[in-house]
Amino acid sequence: MSETLERTGTLADLKDVAPATLAPEAPVYEVKRDAQGRSYATGRRKESVARVWIKPGKGDISVNGRPVGTYFARPVLRMLLTQPFLVADRYNQFDVVCTVTGGGLSGQAGAVRHGISRALTHYEPGLRSILKAAGFLTRDSRQVERKKYGKAKARRSFQFSKR
Repeated sequence: MSETLERTGTLADLKDVAPATLAPEAPVYEVKRDAQGRSYATGRRKESVARVWIKPGKGDISVNGRPVGTYFARPVLRMLLTQPFLVADRYNQFDVVCTVTGGGLSGQAGAVRHGISRALTHYEPGLRSILKAAGFLTRDSRQVERKKYGKAKARRSFQFSKR
């Protein structure tokens, strides 16, 4: 606060403090697009990192240069990628091009979903509240626990034998 009240001030003095100085205004998010009209974002999950570009189109998704149906063969993983579009009511309105590295297929699908959600907020900042309420903008920070010495795995002990 730019104005401070001394200890000898009364409650009547609080009226003079402007309400704008008490509560900061909500941040205004701006549209971020490149020269081709695309929005870019990075998504992460476990060890996977996805670089995602979205642009208006007919709903094509390509991952590492391959169609999404061949890269993510399991329907559950393909469903993960379309969740941000369904929640935002933008299904089949954007083309997605992404490159993914690291981790396994499940982590990569989660990273692409995170990247798509962030790219949608860069393209249309008004969707941020919807995607945030659905939990798609939160980075899942869980990592694999490291193996400890004297243990078979991270927590698993060796089999006990009395003799």
